[in-house]
Amino acid sequence: MNNDILCCSVAIENTVNKFDKLFDYIVPDNLQPFVKPGVRVSVPFGRANKTRQSMVMSISYKPLSETEKLKQIKSVLDSSPVLTEEMLLLAEFMKERYFCTYYDAIKAMLPAGINYRVTSVYSLATAKPKQYTMLSEEYCRIIDFFRKNRTPQRLEKLLDVFGYKDGAVFDELVRMGILTKSEDSFRRTGDKTMKMVSICEDVLDDGIKLTPKQNEVLSLLQTAGQCSVKEICYFTGVTQSVVDSLVKKGIAFYYNEEVMRSPIKNGNYTKSDEITLTEHQQNAYDSLLSNYKSQKPCVSLLYGITGSGKTSVFMKLIDTVVADGKSVIVMVPEIALTPQLISLFSARFGKNVAVIHSGLSLGERVDEYKRILNGDAKIVVGTRSAVFAPFKNIGLIIIDEEQETTYKSENIPRYHARDVAKFRSMHHSCMLLLSSATPDVESYYYAKTGRYLLTTLTKRYGNAVLPQVDVADMNEELSMGNTTGFSSELLEAIEENLNNGRQSIILLNRRGHNTFVMCPVCKEAVTCPNCSISLTYHSANNRMMCHYCGYSVPYTDKCPTCHSKGLRFGGAGTQRAEQQLYDLFSDARILRMDTDTTMSKSAHEKKIGVFANGDYDILVGTQMVAKGLNFPNVTLVGVLNADQTLYSDDYRSFERGFSLMTQVVGRSGRGDKMGRAIIQTYTPENPIIYLAAEQDYDKFFESEIKIRKAMLYPPFADICLIGFVGKDSKETVDASKAFLSMLISLAKEKYDNMPLRVLGPSAAAVVKVNNKYRYKIIVKCRNDKRFREMLRTLLSQFSENRQFAKITVTIDTKPLYF
Repeated sequence: MNNDILCCSVAIENTVNKFDKLFDYIVPDNLQPFVKPGVRVSVPFGRANKTRQSMVMSISYKPLSETEKLKQIKSVLDSSPVLTEEMLLLAEFMKERYFCTYYDAIKAMLPAGINYRVTSVYSLATAKPKQYTMLSEEYCRIIDFFRKNRTPQRLEKLLDVFGYKDGAVFDELVRMGILTKSEDSFRRTGDKTMKMVSICEDVLDDGIKLTPKQNEVLSLLQTAGQCSVKEICYFTGVTQSVVDSLVKKGIAFYYNEEVMRSPIKNGNYTKSDEITLTEHQQNAYDSLLSNYKSQKPCVSLLYGITGSGKTSVFMKLIDTVVADGKSVIVMVPEIALTPQLISLFSARFGKNVAVIHSGLSLGERVDEYKRILNGDAKIVVGTRSAVFAPFKNIGLIIIDEEQETTYKSENIPRYHARDVAKFRSMHHSCMLLLSSATPDVESYYYAKTGRYLLTTLTKRYGNAVLPQVDVADMNEELSMGNTTGFSSELLEAIEENLNNGRQSIILLNRRGHNTFVMCPVCKEAVTCPNCSISLTYHSANNRMMCHYCGYSVPYTDKCPTCHSKGLRFGGAGTQRAEQQLYDLFSDARILRMDTDTTMSKSAHEKKIGVFANGDYDILVGTQMVAKGLNFPNVTLVGVLNADQTLYSDDYRSFERGFSLMTQVVGRSGRGDKMGRAIIQTYTPENPIIYLAAEQDYDKFFESEIKIRKAMLYPPFADICLIGFVGKDSKETVDASKAFLSMLISLAKEKYDNMPLRVLGPSAAAVVKVNNKYRYKIIVKCRNDKRFREMLRTLLSQFSENRQFAKITVTIDTKPLYF
């Protein structure tokens, strides 16, 4: 062992799938105390030895003979591990399951602000370069900039200052010997620190003369031990110059102390009352408690109708888990749901609660992550990324509204939070609790067949009962000349609610004012030049916008195709619904919640807070207002255009439509007052609408599962989507056909007994997005290791075909959309 060399295996950032593996590096003697699994290091990589960021996955000693060709790591980026041993295993799991690189998985786990970037750094090689006067005016300008600033400059700053697109001009000055170039790693967000003051030991001398103000500061420091500069100035009324004088005299010294940025601002940590459960809730709790106490990895499904008090049940369960000294992860599908839940949790568990979601600032995300990693928080509440909370002793993972699509990542790595949670549940031998009033069809099937443990709640909490639900036929409204988008029945109900001082929620799952703009002459819709989709008109900024690539143009009455005037609007979004309600009920206080109105930080929290306080009468919104929210004074829910979610090019369209309608109907009548819901549709004969109106999930499931089985859809088969993206339409189609041919050949040659059904290639529903064409192959399969091995072989073979070098191939083993 004494002659062996300490080495580390690292995952390198920015590698391609084909060459992604763990690389071995020698650990220099001076860095050995700091290199541990879970720590990031910078290493030289490739023939050019460019500096790359990497993650230490493991360390081991190797014989000298095996290290002759190994390079040494350059530096250690973290003072302590940022990933636990379990998270490193999870990175391997994600790489194998989701066709991503090791570092893709690692970056998904870490908060954005903690990630390092490697960049080029330039410095002036000499203060007076030779032939300085003979250089071009532009080169002289660059040299003067470096002489004035004197410090090394990052490439990003130089490009911004001089307006270049790349660093070629600076590299030329390096070649000439005028500048030097190196590479450096830096974090996007630094730690927040507070300037502190403390007394120097054994330095106080009676001979040192102090002013009255200095004596006052000294007295405060002797009493408190140490204070921040801000506190000293506040309590004594002095300025910082007084403190500076004490430091200069050697009586005190400055130091920086890290301050954690917390997203929980109220600081009200009063212990809430003991949770009292009804008989039905108690039975559900006892069942879940038994599953938890088994200390075996298991998946439990808590299925309860809307308003049945599922949150109270799992809150009581969390009490037990925390009392056992274990940690808890609670996930919700939307940022909009976190404020109410955070308020509930912080009141009950105080500073033991951490928050993780994309609405936080980068600094808040970093500090919450560090609090969890350091053991300063026991409970995490958040959206999908909360599944990566770096706890070391998890006792319970909860996924609320588990059927929601937001738990699936649409970016690399294309993971589902439920699958990651199952992995962590196995590692910690703990319970994964799925909760919903409309479970995912696959989850409910597994629960009914014994793969998951099933617990049910069939009654609403307290005196609350399910709302009365009516279906409004919009064909009849049109025949009577009603073109407002609101049925007469819904308008009467809104007016009655306003008169009675009660609140209403209106769901329209489309943002914007009008969903398309059409020319009456040439019959062409105004489309995005970059995408094969019509533009949506937004009245707030009087622009036509693409919801795919972000393209926008000021509204004009002139048709871009035939140049005639008189464009007409069609379709309705939340902006139009809001405006119509203002026109119909001028005294009503109306609040809109959609992506456009919740872009700013804390917008969700503020809007939900003011509506909960009764400051608004009507809440108009997209699906973010449809689930998980609890407003006791809401006694009316209106669903506009229920048909749009039911008829899409997707086998899950009925499931999504049923879930959305059932969830939003469940927002009504959650208090002591009777609730009502009105679903507007042009196809009232559709049985899914009536099942949603009756809140009858079991009947819906019985119907849906028969269709799934007959058509061989999940849970009876897995589905894999192979996507092809390229700038040239024909080339993209040819690539998809070539891939299909390779798949058929390989399957016949080596996987002839593998069950496969292959559909396509075919165009995506929106074939062009951001000037790139999209085609797909759909494979019905059994998603096991052997199938994924075949796909990896195909990807490797396809990447060697230079004809399709410009085509990007993606694989999604659990696609949400096609």
